[in-house]
Amino acid sequence: MSPSVSIVIPYTPLSAPAASRFARALAQRNETEVILVGDGPLDAPSSPNVQVIPGVAGKGVAIRTALDRVQGGITVLQDADGAYSLESCEALCRPIQEDRADAVFGNRAGMGLGASVLADRALGQVTRFVTDVPLADPLCGQRAFRTEALKSVALTSDDDAVDAEIVVKLAAQLYRLAEVPVGLDTPPHQPLASQWSRLRTLVRYATVRDDADNQHEGYTTLERMDGANNYNAWLGQRFREHLGRRVLEIGAGIGTITEKLEPGLELLIALEVDRFYVDRLKNKFRGRPHVRPYLSDVALADWESLKAERLDTIVLSNVLEHIPDDASAVRRFRQILPPGGRVLVLVPALPQLFGTIDEAVGHHRRYTKEGLTQVLEDNGFEVETLEWMNLVGVPGWFMNSRVMRRRSVPKLQLKVYDRLAPLFAKAESRVKLPVGMSLFAVARATGGAQ
Repeated sequence: MSPSVSIVIPYTPLSAPAASRFARALAQRNETEVILVGDGPLDAPSSPNVQVIPGVAGKGVAIRTALDRVQGGITVLQDADGAYSLESCEALCRPIQEDRADAVFGNRAGMGLGASVLADRALGQVTRFVTDVPLADPLCGQRAFRTEALKSVALTSDDDAVDAEIVVKLAAQLYRLAEVPVGLDTPPHQPLASQWSRLRTLVRYATVRDDADNQHEGYTTLERMDGANNYNAWLGQRFREHLGRRVLEIGAGIGTITEKLEPGLELLIALEVDRFYVDRLKNKFRGRPHVRPYLSDVALADWESLKAERLDTIVLSNVLEHIPDDASAVRRFRQILPPGGRVLVLVPALPQLFGTIDEAVGHHRRYTKEGLTQVLEDNGFEVETLEWMNLVGVPGWFMNSRVMRRRSVPKLQLKVYDRLAPLFAKAESRVKLPVGMSLFAVARATGGAQ
């Protein structure tokens, strides 16, 4: 029978004594697999549940080597540092066992003010900026993972940079991350060379990588928009004002708006054409059965089955512009909604703004008020609300996409904008805008299907 938990302890010649002490303490836990992998003299106990893989230099290489041997459903990565207490392992594993998280990081509260500790905290700040993970201490040396999740990421770092790489890639795949407090016997120690290696990796992923593996160009913009929490809350509130209880979201992407729609719904079907994003949606909403990722193109979806779901609302947040034949798509939406059902649409506006970022994310068009009204009302809907949104975003989009010809929104620029988004939302709720970067429409399904 496979063990429920595998504990992987990478070690070096300097940390081998601590690794040996951990292994001796764990040797009596028959239900726990212990894998020691590294380089240097090791005094390991002779026990059936303890494996030693010697002659492996580099933390990243050690972790990859160990993962090929891991049998447990949960993998704990344990730094060979005497500062850590093994008693924290149970708390780290619990959220995974309860299916509340896919990865759990220790939070080293009360670490003191030593140089290594301050460097760790600074790197933690950089990690949060790069990944937008909700973790106070993302580079802690005690972490637990659902083994399937950890094995799904392609780790390439050979040295201590693997610590940063793990966080970046789990975040890129939208796995559920959590943290729990862990006790420390003494302040942890991380060599300066290790800190520099982690920093270089974080900078590389922040500047020259898209999705942690360079697979999807458009992912950069989607991931950066996912980190614009205030802006997304603004959009989510606009949609939620008009939502029913059984919702189909078209083009869910990485679930940025899906997450804002989900609370309180009976059913939320998140349709997405790209398996790359569907896999991430499954990670993000694991454990929430009323959210159902659905892999399909709009033109090829099983519309009869969707109609049987008794949907009352269809949401498209910056999606209609991606569909070559938008009129045909709108007719499909009308066929599965009952009379009075609603379609909620947010689209990019002003064709004059169309530029390189639109091309990068696959836009076919930007809309005018007249164009959006026509495509809705000619295909079975009556427009109830049609409003401009986001006037302040117009200059930035024009400069980035038309003048500077960038293919994604700069992250720092987006974060500054996001800080101001609540003010923009409040202002726009009180003033009727003459124009904006987006159009928001609510349309009601009329009598018969078209």
